Amino acid sequence: MNTNSIPDIRDIKPPIVIPSGWEWLWVTLAVLAGLVAGLLMWWLWNKKRSQVPIVPIIPAHIRAKQALEKALELIAQPKEFCVLVSDTVRLYLEERFDFRAPERTTEEFLRELSATNLLTDAQKGSLGGFLESCDLVKFAKYEPGENELRELHSSAVRLIEETEPLENSNGQPPAAAEQKETANRES
Repeated sequence: MNTNSIPDIRDIKPPIVIPSGWEWLWVTLAVLAGLVAGLLMWWLWNKKRSQVPIVPIIPAHIRAKQALEKALELIAQPKEFCVLVSDTVRLYLEERFDFRAPERTTEEFLRELSATNLLTDAQKGSLGGFLESCDLVKFAKYEPGENELRELHSSAVRLIEETEPLENSNGQPPAAAEQKETANRES
């Protein structure tokens, strides 16, 4: 017999896995568990985001008065005191009347302010004197006494108190004051 003509003996085939039908159930449960976890995380994130406290907006006149109170701590340093007080007044006027005060020199600011009816003539004169006094300390190295600095401070507080918006019992400016303020801005 010829050995070349005999076919090779082959090994046994491996066992065939017969699906039990439960694999689809496990896959479906895993997908559902992922969806539930995702929805729970999304719900918790939205709940936390909606609970962020809303910070009330502090009106410009209150912030300015607070800044002026802090300025009193610098009364022993005239230049720093005058810088803080004049910047506070300029920023207040910008926020209160939408008037670009901090970006201008004192002369430019007073010239533009004189062409408006945002302040009374007495307030304009008082503001002009106040800003010129502050400029002397800031730029001309003038060293005023504590009494002069306290007078500058009280002048700034007085201006803010005279120009702060009128409020009704709800803490909201009345419609008439708002209309007047809008008319002043437009002119």
